[in-house]
Amino acid sequence: MDMLQNLALAGGLSWASGFRLYATVFIAGLLGRLGYVHLPDGLSMLTDTWVLVTSGALAVGEFVADKVPAFDSAWDAIHTFVRVPAGALLAWGVFRDSGTGAQFAAALLGGAMASGTHLAKTGGRALINTSPEPFSNWGASAGEDISWLGGMYLMWQHPAVFLVLLGIFVVLLLWLVPKILRGLRVLARRLRGVGASSRA
Repeated sequence: MDMLQNLALAGGLSWASGFRLYATVFIAGLLGRLGYVHLPDGLSMLTDTWVLVTSGALAVGEFVADKVPAFDSAWDAIHTFVRVPAGALLAWGVFRDSGTGAQFAAALLGGAMASGTHLAKTGGRALINTSPEPFSNWGASAGEDISWLGGMYLMWQHPAVFLVLLGIFVVLLLWLVPKILRGLRVLARRLRGVGASSRA
């Protein structure tokens, strides 16, 4: 694999992990197992039967959990401790044969990418869940599914296009995350006020 494809694969897998970790692992492993895509040696374990069965079952659970308002936020909060290190490990695996320096840099960038995507998803969903109707939540979930599928396709078929779009995403993320954090602080103060009034 050339450097452009490796960069797209590392960035794409870590980015996708912030949205749909288990589905990302399952699809990458399945496509590699069937020979539709070539995975670097550092990701060959994704094609293992046990990895496919486990990630496939968890992907189904993730898909269902993501469509349930409020529960999706709890699911996302718990998976902060799974998606971020997994994104780092996937990026590390892409560059396993490129030397320790490249591996470590890839792991750092992969973890940062997964954490940024995860934070945007988790924070956005928490704010959306303040709405009493479920349709905004379902719309956000469907939008994430479409973005994830499109990103996975471009990552392998058009790596240069994917990397350009990934760069645009990072710029938008830098603009969006502070706004999400401010919104979460406002939400937290509002919830504390409701809790205090209910105790009074």
